[in-house]
Amino acid sequence: MQISPKAKRNISRIVPFAIIWLILGWINLFTQEAVTLNTDLTPISGINITTEVFIFASFALVVVGLMVGAIEVLWLDNLFSKKNFSKKLLYKVAFYSSFLLLIILLTFPIAAAIETNTSPFSEQVWYKFKSFIVSIEFVSTVVSISYNLIVSLFYYEISENIGHGVLMNFFTGKYHRPIEEKRIFMFTDMKSSTTIAEQMGHIKYFELLKTYYNDFSDAIVRYSGEVYQYIGDEIVISWKYEDDTQVNNAIDCFFAMKNDLMKKAPWYQTNFGIIPTFKAGLHAGTVTTGEIGALKKEIIFTGDVLNTTSRIQSLCNEYQVDILISENLVRAMPQKKSFSLVSIGTVELKGKEKNITLYTIKE
Repeated sequence: MQISPKAKRNISRIVPFAIIWLILGWINLFTQEAVTLNTDLTPISGINITTEVFIFASFALVVVGLMVGAIEVLWLDNLFSKKNFSKKLLYKVAFYSSFLLLIILLTFPIAAAIETNTSPFSEQVWYKFKSFIVSIEFVSTVVSISYNLIVSLFYYEISENIGHGVLMNFFTGKYHRPIEEKRIFMFTDMKSSTTIAEQMGHIKYFELLKTYYNDFSDAIVRYSGEVYQYIGDEIVISWKYEDDTQVNNAIDCFFAMKNDLMKKAPWYQTNFGIIPTFKAGLHAGTVTTGEIGALKKEIIFTGDVLNTTSRIQSLCNEYQVDILISENLVRAMPQKKSFSLVSIGTVELKGKEKNITLYTIKE
């Protein structure tokens, strides 16, 4: 069974929670064990770290991490999406604290039963449990889990703000040294944006842009696109050009974005008094990708392909079309597509020595 791009993206956002919880949990377990050994303490309220207990604890940490990640990615983050960073973190910590307290109360008897090789309902286990609840170790466990929670939530908020893929690339150092790679770019631009902004005013126009960007998100994820930049009312979307399926994805993404926007046309008319539309230019080529910046690090693309794609998009108004595609992408496009290609002809792009042949698409 093939996993959809949206499911892959969600999995890639959830798995780091499990890794963070496992690593921090191990650190806490080993720290507590080291303190116990060095002070010759064997508290009756605690659990000795045997091999079986360690395996169970590791499994529990991964499961709890995945549960927190799934709740965060699939539900809670959307619930608090309109709150600012600090309020979101505060509300989430309050919610998860109650949730994780329940987890502690459920998992301790199981771990104690594994250590003592008895039933979770045995008198010995429940004696340990009662002692644990009123001990300093319980407080230490709560603090440790709260720390795990804050670190994982902080990671997630940073990741969502700068982009999950960007953060992972920083961690792995993939672009610490510049590399060359082939990419497809789509530059999209809202039509008549200057006029719309003047009519609405800056605050209302910003609200429109925020909704407009959000409505494109599902299509971009569905067709494996990566948002490179938001520039005013323009979105730059990119695909790694590894095979011709990426050409399909780029074209399908454009029409999915267009359809998603049209589905909300009545809503836009009611709330903003206009129905936004956009135009797009698509092109592919080799770029240099790498980290840049001293005061603020970014991963950027440089290369003629970006300027060319921008010029192609700017010609949409002149030819009165919504989409223009360069010839090199048309050549790579599979023939099975249901739309028809219409040649615009060979055109001269501003600032470019070589002319380029462009096509538009009629559905």
